[in-house]
Amino acid sequence: MTALGFLSPGPSAVDDYPRIEQLLGSDIRLDLVRTDRPAEGVEQLRLAGVEAVVWVCADEGVAPDPDTARNRLRDLATTAGVPASSTPFAFVRAAREIDAMPVAVSASGTPEETARFAEFLRAGGLEVVGDTGAAGPAEVTGGDETADGDEEAALVALARAADDPRARAVLLPDPDLSTAAHLPALEAALGKPVLTASQVAVWEALRLTDRRVHAPELGALFTREPIVQV
Repeated sequence: MTALGFLSPGPSAVDDYPRIEQLLGSDIRLDLVRTDRPAEGVEQLRLAGVEAVVWVCADEGVAPDPDTARNRLRDLATTAGVPASSTPFAFVRAAREIDAMPVAVSASGTPEETARFAEFLRAGGLEVVGDTGAAGPAEVTGGDETADGDEEAALVALARAADDPRARAVLLPDPDLSTAAHLPALEAALGKPVLTASQVAVWEALRLTDRRVHAPELGALFTREPIVQV
């Protein structure tokens, strides 16, 4: 059993992680702890025996620049006693993994939050050719009362809002968006890979533990070789 830990300051699409765990179809466990203070939540994950920790954060209010982010992740890894990362770095690595440069960014936060995230990506070496802030997450997902079809249509609209013909992938960085059930439809609608917060967080945690799982239901990111499947 490979146990992976995730820390989140907000709702972070809590339904995505059980769904992804099921779709991975292997001996992988995903543990999500909601906390505003990583140092507190990481103790719970450490006791659960996780082998890697990913901080799921919405924008760079948590990590204002790559150097500061790396220093904070070193502290987190030291506290956890296992490798640690965050979703901003996960997006950078995932885009490189699928050779998706340049990228477009469509976030459900404010334009300012989206611009900060885009700048972080550029600092990480990615070219960003489109970025926009759209509606808040409640307007995109509609909460528990939103029908699956409506939720999917809203996610497609959000992704298309920032898409650019030059972009080789579209990034949806808001961790509060439930996207795991809609990744194939999103990629089919846009005709290119779509990277989302819960998806790249799990991929990054697997990378930190030297695991690769073939799970096409989780998008192009989970179809890269070599394949390890149990």
